[in-house]
This record gives sequence, C-alpha cells and structure tokens, in this order.
Amino acid sequence: MIETTYLTNHLLIAMPNLDDPHFAQTVTYVCMHNDDGAMGIVINRPITGVDVGQVLEHMNIESQNPIAERWPVFDGGPVQKERGFVLHEPPEKGQWDAMLILQNNVAITTSQDILQAMAKGNGPDKVLIALGYAGWSAGQLEHEMLENTWLSIPANDNDIIFNIPIENRWQAAAAKLGIDLNLLSTQAGHS
Repeated sequence: MIETTYLTNHLLIAMPNLDDPHFAQTVTYVCMHNDDGAMGIVINRPITGVDVGQVLEHMNIESQNPIAERWPVFDGGPVQKERGFVLHEPPEKGQWDAMLILQNNVAITTSQDILQAMAKGNGPDKVLIALGYAGWSAGQLEHEMLENTWLSIPANDNDIIFNIPIENRWQAAAAKLGIDLNLLSTQAGHS
C-alpha cells in the first residue's frame, strides 16, 4: 500500500515544462487536499484590467476605501471562474459568514460580508482576492506530483502569498527550496 502525503497548506510551484495555459509559471496555495481530491488558489496570476473596485461595483457595494479598490483580482484557477475567494489572515476576533481557517494563519472566505468590510476599510490587512480555483479529482494531484509537474513546499509563512511582489512569487517560492527555475531544463528525460 502506498502512503499518501497530503499537500494542504503547501505551495505548488509549476515546473518550467508545464505548458498548460492555466498553470504555466504559477504558484498555487493548496487550501485542501485529502482522499477526495484537492483545491487551491493560484496566487501569482492577476487578471489583466480587473481590480477590487470593479468587483465591488459589480456587486453594488459602495466603497469608502480607495486603496482596496486598486488591489488586483487574481485568476484563482479554471474551476468556477464566477465564484470569488478571499485568502486572508484571520481576524483576531469575529468571523466572516463563510470563513474557514486553514493553517499557518491563513483563512479563506467566500461570503460577501468580507468584501463589504473591505469597502469600509474594516477588512483584513493582508488579502488576496481570486475568481475561480484550481481543483484536482481524487488521485490527480498525486499523479501530477509523480510526473514532476509541480514542486511543493510547506507554506510555513505567508510572505509569498501576501508580501512578495506578484511577478516574483514563482521564483521566490522555488528559491525557498534552493532552486533557480532558470537553471532547470524544460525537457523531461529518463535514464
């Protein structure tokens, strides 16, 4: 029997040879991984021309927070692209209607009340807003790991998710493993 290692609270780093347009050069935060499959949010692919202000306007939420209005909205993955997800540090007190505290001081919220709080300037300070998510069926992520599609590292801190500039997250995540992605071959080989 093969023992499965689950990758909840890990970052998946796309290998340079991954040419799937949804995942090439991405870093994905794995929110959940178990026997049934996995779910994650791509954290380094902002949607061109879309910001939080536009999302708030679309949802008829009046904003009093011009800083939050300019935050990017990310392409979280190819599944349910109309659905919004907010990765954030959990509040010290209280909770949003649909908030799930994950690990390592990261939470995910899918309810509108967090956006309303952000519009008023009362939301979390560290936040990543995404439309859609990445999903894997049972055994699919394990198979992709065996195929060397991804590198993975534990998300021991939130620096890459919330602090590293977006365009540097792919390289920065690999650097935590001591790997320079520029030096990896894009060709797969077997000996």
